[in-house]
Amino acid sequence: MDTNGQANGLKSKKKENGDGKDNLWSAILEEVQNQGNTKLPSNKNVLVLGDNETGKTTLVAKLQGVEDPKKGSALEYAYIDVRDEYRDDHTRLSVWVLDGDPGHTNLLKFALSEETFPHTLVILTVAMTTPWGILDQLQSWASVLGDHIDKLNLTPEHRLQSKKQQVQKWQRYTEPGDEMEASASSPMKRSSRNLSDDLENGDDDDSPLPEAVLTTNLGLDIVVVVTKTDYMSTLEKEHDYRDEHLDFMQQWIRRFCLQYGAALFYTSAKEDKNCDLLYKYLTHRIYGLPFRTPALIVEKDAVLIPAGWDSMKKISILYENMQSCKPDDYYRDIIVQPATRKSGGSREAEVQAEDEQTFLQRQVAALHALGAAPPRADSPLRASPRPHQSEIARIGVSPGTPGNEGVLANFFNSLLYKKTGGGGGGARVDGAGGAAAARSDAAAELDRLTRTKRSPLDLNSSDC
Repeated sequence: MDTNGQANGLKSKKKENGDGKDNLWSAILEEVQNQGNTKLPSNKNVLVLGDNETGKTTLVAKLQGVEDPKKGSALEYAYIDVRDEYRDDHTRLSVWVLDGDPGHTNLLKFALSEETFPHTLVILTVAMTTPWGILDQLQSWASVLGDHIDKLNLTPEHRLQSKKQQVQKWQRYTEPGDEMEASASSPMKRSSRNLSDDLENGDDDDSPLPEAVLTTNLGLDIVVVVTKTDYMSTLEKEHDYRDEHLDFMQQWIRRFCLQYGAALFYTSAKEDKNCDLLYKYLTHRIYGLPFRTPALIVEKDAVLIPAGWDSMKKISILYENMQSCKPDDYYRDIIVQPATRKSGGSREAEVQAEDEQTFLQRQVAALHALGAAPPRADSPLRASPRPHQSEIARIGVSPGTPGNEGVLANFFNSLLYKKTGGGGGGARVDGAGGAAAARSDAAAELDRLTRTKRSPLDLNSSDC
């Protein structure tokens, strides 16, 4: 009995050890399986809105890693390759770029629909090359986006849930490096690798939002990108911008971002500022990948403010540098558009010349309408051939000799009687008598002038 009991005890002990190993391997396999099911989704989108010449195409090319961007028209499509090194996974992030012409806003329905709404992040672009229009452009495109969202066929529950998620994302923001402390003190403030999953699990926080935050909640992730910040040096040199002007602009942009719960990036594709960080931030907001860069506000041309970090108290620090303006001054009263800002200088408008033949025909018609004589080109005298020099020499007349007017007149009058022959090819004379009379008159006049030239002083001579 004792032997059997010991055997049964060993069997039961081995069975327990085997079950422990099975449980361990099961746990490992379950963890691997769970990680395999959390692959990067392929249905995520980015919608880029902004005026023309704000660098939308160049910005997307930088995010793609393309050196030679090709600008499209109307609604342009591109994609960004996204790779998760931790899970060795990759996917494509779709990017829609809408033309800045207001006439193309009707194309938004193809980029942002009821199906794509929960999976879309919006980028609003403005350029530092036109700082006077930044605030107006942001407000205009935010209005266009809001009007389009209102037209979507979304249920009230869907709209409420999307807005609730934006509030929770703002409240969940923690500074990089403070994740462990925040997680220990408040589970609701922990930083998650996949924030959207936690939001779908129903986590909630009823604490109120800070002042002026998400007062206009569109239910979408929004990132405001100020492009071409390298132009700030030109604004300072050529347009007398000072630090207070740049701070005045920044505080207005940050207040706009608070209103819509948006992040803010100052970028320069030319100097490659913040472009890589923007890519990492997009993958963080869309896919939950890590983003460990804190807010950057020291360099005025490379500002970076993640959504959830900013507040009116932090913005008020910029007020200290404003001497000639106040924070609530009307934006365009302080940031004034230069009156002489033209790319080609002051040039007169180009005049398109009228076609020559059209002009001449119109003039001829006007002359006929006034009853004017036909053009001189129709005159028989102009149509007659010019007398050859040998012909004038044959009759002994010099063109410049005084008193030769009569001879020349008779000579040219004689030519008027010549007409072009029909088939013989020569000149035909209308009447031998008329031609002979013309020749005799010309000969008599020539003889008289010759005698006068030989004896110019003997005017009373009987020979005359």
